[in-house]
Amino acid sequence: MNSSVIDKVVSEVFIEKALQDFYCHGGTCAGWERNVIDQPLAVKNIIKNGAERIAAGIGIGQEIVDRNVARMIDHTLLKPDTTPDEIKKLCDEARTYEFASVCINPCYVTMCRDLLKGTRVKVCTVIGFPLGSNTTEIKRAEAEQALKNGAQEIDMVINIGMLKQGNNQYVFDDINQVVLAAKKYNALCKVIIETALLTDEEKIKACLISKEAKADFVKTSTGFSKGGATAGDIALMKYVVGSTVGVKASGGIRTAEDAKLMIESGADRIGASASVKIVKGESASTGGY
Repeated sequence: MNSSVIDKVVSEVFIEKALQDFYCHGGTCAGWERNVIDQPLAVKNIIKNGAERIAAGIGIGQEIVDRNVARMIDHTLLKPDTTPDEIKKLCDEARTYEFASVCINPCYVTMCRDLLKGTRVKVCTVIGFPLGSNTTEIKRAEAEQALKNGAQEIDMVINIGMLKQGNNQYVFDDINQVVLAAKKYNALCKVIIETALLTDEEKIKACLISKEAKADFVKTSTGFSKGGATAGDIALMKYVVGSTVGVKASGGIRTAEDAKLMIESGADRIGASASVKIVKGESASTGGY
């Protein structure tokens, strides 16, 4: 883990950010600091930029509006009080609307694998969730078990405290061990950096370390901290990782406008709490992932 290289890239990104702020000054660009809830037009840009996934939760309703968006959604249910019946409903909706995956807690991986057998819908689970403070050994073991049980995608949380302390090698090893477990099973690994708790410099470092550790995606949020995805964070993260690593926006995305704002800003996937409402273009109540 070369910290001097990271510091050099951080400086370069800040220079580019200053130029972006100067030339865009709030009007024509997606911007660096727009909140997904305040800028509904950003959702459209996500699709224009070729987003691959959006993550959202349970919803019910009428005829689907946008099946292309549906194939970009990780249909998500991570609440601590989630019941098996709710997981079954999640899988039923994912099958009906052809979402890309269901994203669930590890205890439901086997159940979802069985319910979704024979469909295009993948099983995604979370590791070290939501705090990221488990030891690296436990994270890898948790990932290995989930993958053996049928998980095809892993969303892992970094050790935020170690990142903020500047212990880049620890953060690299923590991510890389989960990545290596995922690669053994030809699974994807997404790294949750919890942007609401980080400075811009820390966000850049987290993205650079994730990329060096061979993660497939960087992801904004768990949905359980003090803030979720913003268009500004997505633009910054995408600029840092480039085209070889995906960006997943999660937290606070509840409508089609919210989702498309994230895509417009550079997201390749989105995490939210109302997948069906999003693909049907309906409004959604506040709250949830």
